[in-house]
Amino acid sequence: MPSKKSPSEQNNPNEMAVPSGRFARLSRFGALATTVAGSVVKNGTKQLAQGKRPKLSSLLLTPKNALRVADQLAQLRGAAMKLGQLVSMDAGDMLPPQLAEILAKLRQDAKHMPRAQLLKVLESEWGAQWRDRVREFNLTPIAAASIGQVHEAISLEGEKLAIKIQYPGVRDSIDSDIDNVGTILRFTGLVPKTFDLAALLTEAKKQLHEEADYLREAQCIVQYTAALGQDDRFEIPTVNEVLTTRGILAMRFVEGVPIESMAQATQPVRDTIATTLFELMFKELLGMRLMQTDPNFANYRYNPKTGKVVLLDFGATRGFDAALIDGYVAVMNAAQAGSRSAMDAAARQIGYFDSTTQAHHRELVLDLMEMACEPLCTKGTFDFGNTDLAARIRDKGFELGEDRKFWHAPPIDCLFIHRKLGGLFLLVTRLKARVNVSACT
Repeated sequence: MPSKKSPSEQNNPNEMAVPSGRFARLSRFGALATTVAGSVVKNGTKQLAQGKRPKLSSLLLTPKNALRVADQLAQLRGAAMKLGQLVSMDAGDMLPPQLAEILAKLRQDAKHMPRAQLLKVLESEWGAQWRDRVREFNLTPIAAASIGQVHEAISLEGEKLAIKIQYPGVRDSIDSDIDNVGTILRFTGLVPKTFDLAALLTEAKKQLHEEADYLREAQCIVQYTAALGQDDRFEIPTVNEVLTTRGILAMRFVEGVPIESMAQATQPVRDTIATTLFELMFKELLGMRLMQTDPNFANYRYNPKTGKVVLLDFGATRGFDAALIDGYVAVMNAAQAGSRSAMDAAARQIGYFDSTTQAHHRELVLDLMEMACEPLCTKGTFDFGNTDLAARIRDKGFELGEDRKFWHAPPIDCLFIHRKLGGLFLLVTRLKARVNVSACT
């Protein structure tokens, strides 16, 4: 086992202790609010001295304040960082550019726990003699995310494992973290008033409580693997039940490279990967009615030796009612038939809008749905590397989001499906892939 850290390790820029106590976390939020408020007073006084009449929104919404918020979320990790990730992906281009760019980095730039804190977590989950439970354990993590980090280990039976270890205090601080982040985002003006955070905050709490339960995720892996069947295009790590706890998820280590790195592969390979992912998405939605809804690229890897897509991280796995799926089938059929009236009826069936929705709002929603269905309605292959589809969807979504009179939101399950579809669009666009989407259903 590795010995004590050297001085250089103690100053490792990739290491940062996770504040685990409620008071410690609350004090971080308080310090952030004080710093932002101080910035407002300082900049406001300066502008007044120059004879200007500053607006509060312009004083709050500065690049430095955006950086302060994002940096604090990254230090807190847990629910605070996860919410920042959710906002950056779900709110999309409704966010100010400086915040969207900074929060997007939260999906990649998590820091890991110092070794002393890691050892305390291992003792808490596996007991004081935790070293006796594995043959080898590498204390240097191979990955770090919002609510946990991953280590390599060798089981007593000699199997190579990936061990996901949850940061301390994550579960206990979820609700308060979410409320505090929501307050900070509103106070700083970093989220437009036209964007209603309430539904997102409520769902974020529920989702994070589920994701923070690694026993539940282990069950989801088993359930998803069974539902996927014997599809040999995919590889899912099996769970080591003996070593898995609510705060530690032990899985068979699966080889693979970051899937976005395959953007350097040949066109046929990229097309095959993208086609496989679209077929998986339709299989999840229409066949399994069970979907891994987190669109983070890190949840997919690729094994060049086997040609298999590796599926990881099932904490956000979600099941869907048959009625909702029937509504989406109706939307796709209407889009392929070119029937706007049939799409309107299907959208009502799902709950995108109701009889009280104004006509121009309904038309905007239908415009968005038609755009999202363009790849599905294209005869032959759709070239994701040569399209402005994402920009057009962004602009139309921004137009809808700016309208303060439109407050109706679709069922929460729809938002998870949208996240999955949006993430898939981003990934295949990154791969510059060509896909016959209509043939994937």
